[in-house]
Amino acid sequence: MATQDPRVRIRPEWMSIHEASALVGVSPATLRRWSDAGDIRSFTTPGGHRRFSRSALARLLPTDQPGRSTLDHLGETPQRMARVYRHEVARTLERIPWLGRLDDGDRIQLREHGRRITAAMLGSFDAPTAGIREASMSAAEASAAECARIAGRRGVGMSETVEAFLRFRMPFLQELAGVARRRGLDTLETTRLLEAATEAVDRLLTAVMHGHAGLTAGDPATAKAKRP
Repeated sequence: MATQDPRVRIRPEWMSIHEASALVGVSPATLRRWSDAGDIRSFTTPGGHRRFSRSALARLLPTDQPGRSTLDHLGETPQRMARVYRHEVARTLERIPWLGRLDDGDRIQLREHGRRITAAMLGSFDAPTAGIREASMSAAEASAAECARIAGRRGVGMSETVEAFLRFRMPFLQELAGVARRRGLDTLETTRLLEAATEAVDRLLTAVMHGHAGLTAGDPATAKAKRP
């Protein structure tokens, strides 16, 4: 009966977050986000340490779009970009008058959905496969549509809702352009980055319009909101 060569080292199936980060080439924060979203197989030990499936991570390699600039590749993190974006958005909020017509509950929901949209959008740039990228964008679209429904239920028109979304779009694209400039990307890399961002934002705009248009006069929530 053949015996296993003791010199052959068997690689464990479960990897630490730092081992997984080195294997896939993304930051530990990105891995945590994928894990929380259920995009990659993982578990947490009794001591609170995450372990990632080697076979699941191997399926992420190689990336299906060589040459695509990710945030990790650019030396940026979703967390830093999200902080910068929220700072810009704070000034944008002051220029949207209908927000003052919403109650505290609505504003809390909009704020939470806004954070989810930002996290999902930025996560899509670091996604190594089309499947994970699509899952991130689908999550962002769902939150964008819900934001539009919240506005519609409070009597905010389609044009006002779309105008508000467009105000949030510009700071996002401007920050990405700033990243490209600071990192010295060439024209082709910059164009690819901004094209991907514009396509993603256009998908969110479509979700906003569909979410608002989905409200009908027969919607009980809408009718209740519009009663004097």
